[in-house]
Amino acid sequence: MGTANKEYQAQLRQLAELMLAVSGESVTMMKRNAPEQALKLKRQDEWGIYLEFLKIMFNLTDRLTALHIPIKDQMEFMNGLEDAVTTQLKAVLEPAFGNNADQMEIVLTVGNAVAESRDLYEKYKFLITEDSKAKNELFQSFSERVAEALGAPQNGQVIAAATLCASAIIPAVSAVLKGEAPPSAVPSTPGQQPVSASSNDQAPKGPTGQDIKLVSLMSNVSGEEVETRWGLHPRFRGDLTPAELQQLTKHLNRVAKILGERYAAVAFSEEWNSWHKTGHA
Repeated sequence: MGTANKEYQAQLRQLAELMLAVSGESVTMMKRNAPEQALKLKRQDEWGIYLEFLKIMFNLTDRLTALHIPIKDQMEFMNGLEDAVTTQLKAVLEPAFGNNADQMEIVLTVGNAVAESRDLYEKYKFLITEDSKAKNELFQSFSERVAEALGAPQNGQVIAAATLCASAIIPAVSAVLKGEAPPSAVPSTPGQQPVSASSNDQAPKGPTGQDIKLVSLMSNVSGEEVETRWGLHPRFRGDLTPAELQQLTKHLNRVAKILGERYAAVAFSEEWNSWHKTGHA
């Protein structure tokens, strides 16, 4: 790691975690805005949408570094961000793929995303802090790519949601580059109901950005099969010891099995024949 990146190590890690978290939440939001198309998506389709958000975030972060990082350090900083995202992505994917994860493929995937980001978006010339025609054209081009990847081309609701998610990353990245706590980067919608670990639904909420989803669990239907999977926030995972992670994995696998079986029983019952189309347990 270069000298400059040692200085910015904490920020690089924060940015990488932020980019992966926002990409994942943004995919979920896109699916909610096009539920019919979401039911037809395969895992590789969702992965393609996820990468589209990574591409735009690499470009927007690159533009923001010009305002917060010395010119002499900017190139090394962005190279360090690519490495940090790769490292975080390996950690996120490891539980799902275990020893079968192709580490080099992850490196190449992130590298290709960065290269495609430059090809797609560097041609738009604008100052990131100001509204302009070129800035609007960049977001429009990006959002149309997301809608196309979702199988909902020209869907105005999806395009608007994608633009909202991408533009929301700007203040969050700016905060990290300033050394501040980032605000919530993914805007919520009326239909968005994140799972909360609190047992008191009436408890007062803290400032925006202070509520963090540490554990997520989702079930979805594909034909006659039900898939239930869980995930951990990257920073939460990093704070656990190997023994704690092993114990938590054991418990969450058991929870996923119980809820998955219950979801399947309800989703395929005659009374709730169409309920499973929501895609959430």
